Amino acid sequence: MPFAGLGLHVLLALFCAFHVVRTGRQLYWLFILFAFPVLGSVVYFLMVYVPDSRLRRGARKAVTATARAIDPMKEVRLARADFEQMPTAQNQMRLASALLETGKAAEAATLYESGLQGPFASDPELRFGAARAFIESHGYAQALVHLEALRASRPEYRPDAVSLLLGRCYAGTLRPADARREFEQAIARFGTFEAHAEYAIWALETGDVATAGRLRSEIDKMTSRWNGMTRKLNEAVMLRLKAAAHGHGGMHF
Repeated sequence: MPFAGLGLHVLLALFCAFHVVRTGRQLYWLFILFAFPVLGSVVYFLMVYVPDSRLRRGARKAVTATARAIDPMKEVRLARADFEQMPTAQNQMRLASALLETGKAAEAATLYESGLQGPFASDPELRFGAARAFIESHGYAQALVHLEALRASRPEYRPDAVSLLLGRCYAGTLRPADARREFEQAIARFGTFEAHAEYAIWALETGDVATAGRLRSEIDKMTSRWNGMTRKLNEAVMLRLKAAAHGHGGMHF
């Protein structure tokens, strides 16, 4: 029996350690996991892994979306006030994130770029945020620099999201072959609704009606199983897809 308990602890610690490395957590967690048998793994699982799960992220997004619908600029006001009172890197990134989520992408991009000039120059969250902000403000070339650096230095960091942003950057910098390859790889590797939708948006905007039609069949299968929360979480991408269909392909999604 003691050996069975030891084996379970080792498996749990290895699982948590893999999560530490894959998600780019601070490496002191590895010491905690193996220096404090069982307890270290339990603490990591409850404090880091569970809050980081897709279910919790989805719930947080739904709550945030509801609050934003009631008072869209509340978080921007609070974040700006905190940053003006105490201009720390953390408050700067909070303000950049709030600006990005409320459509002020150009200002967000400036803040993210500023943060990347300091000691957090290689921080993956900042690079990812900067890339998103530049894409939303149509600075595809600038976004591409961040995404390619992120993929080269941290290939394990949010590979599905990075792949889709890269596809949009290649499209925005007039590299259609690279864009198609990136979207097709994203569908093959991850198979998410967002991957299908982003590929369909690109196909419609480039006049590839055949590809858009093929993707529509898969998208219809996915969306037919959605509940209200899932539909709300994917609302932004769906609106872009419908706009692309209306403006370019004449399809209905």
